[in-house]
Amino acid sequence: MTMGLLLDIDGVMVTSWEALPGAVEAVGTLAERGHPRAFLTNTTSRSRAQIAQSLADCGFEVDADEILTAARLTAGFVAANHPGKRAWVLNDGDISEDMAGIPLTDDPDEAQVVVLGGAGPVFTHETLSTVLDKLLAGVPVVAMHRSMTWSTAAGLSIDTGVYLEGLEKAAGKRIRAIGKPSPLGFRAAIDHIGLESSQVLMVGDDMHNDVLAAQASALVGVLVRTGKFRQPALDALQRDEFGPVPDHVIDSVADLPKLVEELDKT
Repeated sequence: MTMGLLLDIDGVMVTSWEALPGAVEAVGTLAERGHPRAFLTNTTSRSRAQIAQSLADCGFEVDADEILTAARLTAGFVAANHPGKRAWVLNDGDISEDMAGIPLTDDPDEAQVVVLGGAGPVFTHETLSTVLDKLLAGVPVVAMHRSMTWSTAAGLSIDTGVYLEGLEKAAGKRIRAIGKPSPLGFRAAIDHIGLESSQVLMVGDDMHNDVLAAQASALVGVLVRTGKFRQPALDALQRDEFGPVPDHVIDSVADLPKLVEELDKT
């Protein structure tokens, strides 16, 4: 059975847009073997085209249409559920290309939908207070993802999920998130690859958002010991005999071709 591949990018293939050791070779080897693939990322600082170019600069051969960003998935959700509504997007980085088809506004007073992208300098006390006001007033608020952290060369930084929990508690309302770990993102990726979920490996460094969430959507999870990975968190999970654990754990994406070869034989 030929396995399909769904790969996270940041922390798996690159960190701070520098290729991790052996990643270019591993991804290239799997491409040569003809495995159907897609790249599912919560990166919101760059468009799909920009991500593809950044990966090319690192030595990867990846087409923009193979990349599924949280921004693109969110645009599809907003277009389907709030057609024609003006969206105020809080995000650092130009992702207008991936938000094509959504009327955008920089004026929160004009907002008919609020979209939260990746956390960064734009997430100020003032702007988050305005988001809360909108949420309490009944304006739909949609988040591109619910990630708690992202990995940089300097270490972990907090991400949108940290703010979402506070906003939800303050408003007494749940905010819909579209990217990982939402099943919506995994379903879109499976449809893109064209295989059954049980035939697709989700390879990620985030144990909960990437791997366990994918397993909950019936994909096969592969956790890499790079990026966000922290051994004590895995040890704690493995001590809980009743909780879920990753299907597979490898040191890095460089070990993925060997794992895939073994799984193809089963």
